[in-house]
Amino acid sequence: MNGKLATGKHIIELFEAWSPQKLAYDWDNVGLQVGTLSNPVNKVMVTLDVLENVVDEAIEADVNLIIAHHPLLFKSLKQINLEDPKGKVIEKLIKNNITVYAAHTNLDITRGGVSDILADKLGIKETSVLVPSGEDKLVKVAVFVPVDYTDSVREAMAVRGAGYIGNYSHCSFRTVGEGTFKPQEGTQPFIGSQDELARVEEEKLETIIPKSKLSDVLTALTEAHPYEEPAYDILPLENKGKSTGVGRLGNLPASMSLQELSNHVKTRLDVPTVRVVGNLEQEVRKIAVLGGSGEDFINQAYQQGADVYITGDLTFHEAQDAWQAGLNIIDPGHHVEKFMKQAVKDYLQKLLQELQVDTEVIISKANTEPFHFI
Repeated sequence: MNGKLATGKHIIELFEAWSPQKLAYDWDNVGLQVGTLSNPVNKVMVTLDVLENVVDEAIEADVNLIIAHHPLLFKSLKQINLEDPKGKVIEKLIKNNITVYAAHTNLDITRGGVSDILADKLGIKETSVLVPSGEDKLVKVAVFVPVDYTDSVREAMAVRGAGYIGNYSHCSFRTVGEGTFKPQEGTQPFIGSQDELARVEEEKLETIIPKSKLSDVLTALTEAHPYEEPAYDILPLENKGKSTGVGRLGNLPASMSLQELSNHVKTRLDVPTVRVVGNLEQEVRKIAVLGGSGEDFINQAYQQGADVYITGDLTFHEAQDAWQAGLNIIDPGHHVEKFMKQAVKDYLQKLLQELQVDTEVIISKANTEPFHFI
């Protein structure tokens, strides 16, 4: 341990390389909610919700930054009344210098986010996006690097999301050549001298990047590159990018009855009960899953041929309409999104350890499930 801490800004830059804000729906309120990202962070706490018991837990654990899935500030505030529940939370956060950042629909949409976490927990394979919201176009970045620095530049870019093709990471191509440049007045060249032509053995490093992550990757490239002014090209590609959107549609390894799947959901998603619509004896295999409140997308699940739609917060008439249409539904509640906590912790802690900083990431253990199941 070297006592070095990451700032809130650096931590969020790492996080947004995975789950950029631009993926969020326009109506959502993601990003910084309360506080500042400028300060060093001793501990990050990952939570589903920011309630008063969560803030008390953060204070007790000496947490500086809370990363939440559900925004603390979702609807516009017209006043901050310190006697109201939300006002008390905001007061405690500010008095204890705790920053809150929210990643909501962007974390639902991103690859490896809430939708994929739930699909993986349930063993759903061969998944595709249930409700597409767009396509993440691809670009190629070619950067010219002194040969001794190519690996470090490539690694910095990969950490921010460059070089992913299918299930492969760190994909790149390099060619060796000679770079030339003449430093002008006012420069402090890493190699060479002012007004003298320098010839350097360089490698052209090429890699593919989703356009949504281009800004983060270029920041990483610039920080890792030894030159004052790195030379790079950005090339648009006609290659089809990945479809983005909420929910996943896929298949179980083998069919099972709706009753068996309901029990499977209870076990895998750690819930005491589920609400089920449909014939419990029907054999099912093609499954749609969407975390949180998904009743607005019943029609998409039905049109794409799902045997069962797994989502939370279904209301009576929408469930009735699905039943009449022949779409089975399993409602495990909204709180199953809790599995994002471990995924976010694992992602951030790994990167922070690789950067050799002592900032710790912990998971909130405070209960934020409002329902009792009797």
